[in-house]
Amino acid sequence: MSADKHLQSWQERFEMAEAMQPLLGKLYRNQGVEVVVYGKPLLNASTIDIIKSHRLVRHHVGDKLRLRESFPFIEALSKLAVKQCKVDIGKLAVNYWREHKDASQIEAYMSHELGSAISHEDSEEARDVVLYGFGRIGRLLARLLIERTGVSNKLRLRAIVLRGGRKGDLEKRASLLRRDSVHGPFNGSVEVDEENNAIIANGTYIQVIYANSPDEVDYTKHGISNALVVDNTGIWKDEAGLGLHLKSKGASKVLLTAPAKGAIKNIVYGVNDSDILDEDMIVSAASCTTNAITPVLKAVNDKYGIVNGHVETIHSYTNDQNLIDNYHSADRRGRSAPLNMVITETGAAKAVSKALPVLEGKLTGNAIRVPTPNVSMAIISLNLDGQTNKADMNAYLKGMSLRSDLQNQIDFTDSTEIVSSDLVGSRFAGVVDSQATIADGNRTILYVWYDNEFGYSCQVVGVMQKMLGLNYQSLPLS
Repeated sequence: MSADKHLQSWQERFEMAEAMQPLLGKLYRNQGVEVVVYGKPLLNASTIDIIKSHRLVRHHVGDKLRLRESFPFIEALSKLAVKQCKVDIGKLAVNYWREHKDASQIEAYMSHELGSAISHEDSEEARDVVLYGFGRIGRLLARLLIERTGVSNKLRLRAIVLRGGRKGDLEKRASLLRRDSVHGPFNGSVEVDEENNAIIANGTYIQVIYANSPDEVDYTKHGISNALVVDNTGIWKDEAGLGLHLKSKGASKVLLTAPAKGAIKNIVYGVNDSDILDEDMIVSAASCTTNAITPVLKAVNDKYGIVNGHVETIHSYTNDQNLIDNYHSADRRGRSAPLNMVITETGAAKAVSKALPVLEGKLTGNAIRVPTPNVSMAIISLNLDGQTNKADMNAYLKGMSLRSDLQNQIDFTDSTEIVSSDLVGSRFAGVVDSQATIADGNRTILYVWYDNEFGYSCQVVGVMQKMLGLNYQSLPLS
């Protein structure tokens, strides 16, 4: 191909991606339909991101998906009365072109494949959400909720609750939402309404409430009712402490973004979210590490059976550690986080059994905090009931990442060059690094990357939806 033809081909792809963008935006805002290409989200994607997502399809099916091949499916999707679901346009297009030579039957094919979502009645009411605390997870949850702004959005961020309230606090909070050293700038506009003590982000009006205790807030004064309060502070972890939220007027349920104590259910979205009942007033979304490893462990146990194992977490440092050497109540954590690897404890291995009881007592775990600000890795060493090898294990996990009930939790990479910073912004609970897999006989060692901030926050949003009875299908089913 000549140089001119390469440029012409690129221009055609670029223009096709540009034509997709308004359709993708309208599908989400007006119908609640999130379009992905083999799991890669196209919501708010740039033209380059759309092109890259199509090229990456070759890693799954052996050939790239051309934009001209997928565009008719997005057009057909925009004409269907599909609502509140995630649609993998890449899988639909690949499956279709394997069996057909022209586009004449695309609309009929789409109607058949998406039938369950077309018949879906949009009777669910929008629900109010309050973020209690506005730290790392709180601000990422805000970003995720705000990007869903539209008439079809069922999770509506109404308020954030903070301690303090000193002069200049509101602008500083808005600035932290606007700019992030790890995840980059906020995708949109953030304004401050000083007079009414509010932040306005992409048209979402967020009331800022100052309080020192969960039970002293009256949300109804701000027009908020029947709200889900998401506690990001980590201060209260048992039923007595978290129950204080339920004493506030306008609050109906509580979700903790940390492991809970006592009888509170620890939920890993995609694994045991079916355990959430209507009468559950307080639920925990477990930890980032528990969310990263549990889906992979479930997949492995379902096929091979797990006798026992050990999980070593190579975890980025967190705000709990010290910037420079200083007193800390926990062992070793007082030493400078950016300058040291720090051995510490993790309860993630034991916590897995709360989401996956079949692994009760089978796993041990430890953690090493390392001098990176985000993205972590779990090294999972397992003894299995069944026999396997590297090729079979990787093939199985790749299939689980593409065609299973865990496809929204497990991602898979076969890159020989990927490093931690490449995974910043990953929306999956965990990413299996197939190049590092070790498997022989009844033993295997798996390396699972995870964005311990953003990927975890995506899992939290899934639990929020489940708690409020907002059910979203992922299509096609295979």
